[in-house]
Amino acid sequence: MNASSGQYQGNLQYAVDIVLCIDATASMFPVLDTVKASALQFHERLNDVMAKKGKAISQLRLKVIAFRDFGDNPNDAIEQTGFLALPEQSAEFESFVGGIEAGGGGDIPESGLEALALAINSPWEKGLDRRRHVIVMFTDAPAHPLGTVGVTAQTYPAAVPRSMDDLFEQWGYARSQTAVMEQSAKRLVLFAPEGAPWQDPIAEEWDLTLHFESKAGQGLEEFEMDEIIETIANSL
Repeated sequence: MNASSGQYQGNLQYAVDIVLCIDATASMFPVLDTVKASALQFHERLNDVMAKKGKAISQLRLKVIAFRDFGDNPNDAIEQTGFLALPEQSAEFESFVGGIEAGGGGDIPESGLEALALAINSPWEKGLDRRRHVIVMFTDAPAHPLGTVGVTAQTYPAAVPRSMDDLFEQWGYARSQTAVMEQSAKRLVLFAPEGAPWQDPIAEEWDLTLHFESKAGQGLEEFEMDEIIETIANSL
């Protein structure tokens, strides 16, 4: 039975929102096609894993944020969709993902923290009974510190905080009064390099976060995507 139909009887049903943050800089060229293919298969594979666990996704929405570097070219540093309901808006989702091309980036650090901040501040589903809000970051590079690169550009998002401390406050923690995400629903999955900021402070200090190490020019292996999918499904 289709896991998105909501017709399971006697099993828990979930509204799942997933934001995929995808590094689209030139260094990702060797692996971007693999990441894009994984993104296009993401909803089907998650539905399949959930169904095998006897769980149903009654509403699945995906949002994509492709990022490069505000310090290199602020005009294409961020490209994003709104939340797209799947499978109903699969064509729009596939068109956007298929159009992401690797290029630019300038120096080694990229604008990954800006993308993460935009993901955190997404309009997450709040109306259904059981929810899971998941951010998945795909990058092979460190990130510029917030508030240091491109902040004067007209295209720089006004909602992005200007420091890591402020971003952490937006992510929040147990009993936080400043978090913008729902504590019981949120999860963060990082496919990102070791070192700052992904491993330390984010993976080491942020709650409900899982880190898979990536390296420049090396792709997302099939078993790694399977493990990410399983991680999300097991958290439901």
